Amino acid sequence: MTTLRLVRQYAGLPANTESRPGRLPAPGRRLFVLAVAALLVQMAVAMVTTAVRQTPTIDEPVYAGTATVYVQQHSLRFNPEHPPLGKLIIGSGLVFAQPHLEPDSRADQTDLGRRLLYESGNDPWRVMLWARLPVIALTLLFGLVVLAFGRELAGRAGGLTALALYALSPDVIAHGSLATLDVPACGFLLTSVWLLWRARRRPLPALPLAGAALGAAVATKMSMLPAVPVVLLLAAVSVWRTGGPGMPAKARRALAAVSGVALVALVTVWITYLVVDPRLRWTTPGDVPDVQGLRGFLIDRLPFPQPYRDGMRIQFGFENDTWGGFLFGRHYTGSLWYYLPAALLVKTPLGALALWSAGAVAVVATPRLRSAAPYLLVLPALLLATAMDGSRDLGVRYALFMPLFLAVAASAVVATRRRWAYAGTAVLLLFVAVSSLRTFPYYLPYSNEAFGGPAKTHLRLHDSNVDWGQDLGRLADRLDERYPGERVWLVYKGAGVPSAYGIEAADPREVPPGEVHGLLVVSDSSIAKAEGRLAALLDGSRPVDDVGHSITIFRRP
Repeated sequence: MTTLRLVRQYAGLPANTESRPGRLPAPGRRLFVLAVAALLVQMAVAMVTTAVRQTPTIDEPVYAGTATVYVQQHSLRFNPEHPPLGKLIIGSGLVFAQPHLEPDSRADQTDLGRRLLYESGNDPWRVMLWARLPVIALTLLFGLVVLAFGRELAGRAGGLTALALYALSPDVIAHGSLATLDVPACGFLLTSVWLLWRARRRPLPALPLAGAALGAAVATKMSMLPAVPVVLLLAAVSVWRTGGPGMPAKARRALAAVSGVALVALVTVWITYLVVDPRLRWTTPGDVPDVQGLRGFLIDRLPFPQPYRDGMRIQFGFENDTWGGFLFGRHYTGSLWYYLPAALLVKTPLGALALWSAGAVAVVATPRLRSAAPYLLVLPALLLATAMDGSRDLGVRYALFMPLFLAVAASAVVATRRRWAYAGTAVLLLFVAVSSLRTFPYYLPYSNEAFGGPAKTHLRLHDSNVDWGQDLGRLADRLDERYPGERVWLVYKGAGVPSAYGIEAADPREVPPGEVHGLLVVSDSSIAKAEGRLAALLDGSRPVDDVGHSITIFRRP
């Protein structure tokens, strides 16, 4: 009963509706709650199943190692380019794993993650599962926010539409099952916007909670910072009409709302740092970039803790670096402004793309929903434009806010209350469900049917879109099952240690090409960027197998 009450609360249903007139009949209420529970249960099963089968992705060991240091040593010195909250969430699971990790003042954050998982006597499978479980739980809770937001816009059918798009999204499932920061940051931001939407009717306690959620987003990833001015403007918009008669009263109330939300968000950021180290011991590392100009001026004057501001400098340093990208078979240096829209086109189910588009049109075209456009469309558009201007074309995870916000916007399609809208939405959701379930359990390399499905994604995208190092364990099983005793040459892109999973292999790039015979195993991201010796080795090899749609096995005579 506790679970049903929680679902009722976040779905906007009262705890006990039997005696209230004008409500759905009891069978209808039960059907609605069962539909919500079914969507969340399938999402939980998909994420947990994925989590227990995947080896660490590239970023996860860094976050898990940093979280362990937070919990055990109360030090902020690792991974300062990201604020602490997301790693504290990860650390809440690692408390149960109780991994052993000796302090080492010489280690960098990459060495830290490797030591935690492979050099300290810990079981890497167990450590990573406990690190991932809190993110999985949080992802499910954000599903309730999506449900509630959609229901408030378009009733129960709208809420179920929004939740279905969210719970069936391959990208949300993929990243919600990892000990990373993308889903928590985007989910906290959506929660803040939803609370501001509710503040239009009840400013208290929605406004303080919105400030806390905004602070949580900013305290998880710095990429959420461009959203802050828009969220504060939404706070003013939300209370403007409740400010009493006359412009001065409305202006005072709006100013109070903006100030209150900003203050609570700022306090939330400070608290996350103080939770790690109450004394806030911090010395700026010598390799922190010196940011000049307007950016440097603004960083110096932000009221955030010093480690946060130094982390911003590190992030700007990353943006000044030159990165490689891969899109539609082309490997390039630098970044393409259209990379993220193109990647989203590949990796979003076709039914979801149709409902996103229809929902955005419906929000703008339906008079009673038009006021929701700034909340659901302006903010993700701004964040997408900011991300498109970035220098790292490494995956749709940089735009993971899109499936969250546009799932809610899609609820507006059924707000027209026309039969064709209900029927069309049902058909498109069924298409999304089939597409999502067909990719199980390989959600990370998902691409939609127009681009050939997960098996063809590596031909168009790379890195966290396809191959983030997640299939080292599956590779070990495949080699044992089909190729026992054969010589293995391995080019692996990831943070895992192959020998820890029983893979004995050599790097073919370190010996003359004439000595490379037998199985040549290569991560698909390495294939996408292959040049020189590796490209020559691949030209003389024949593909014979595929592991998780992220690693290709070749046979070389």
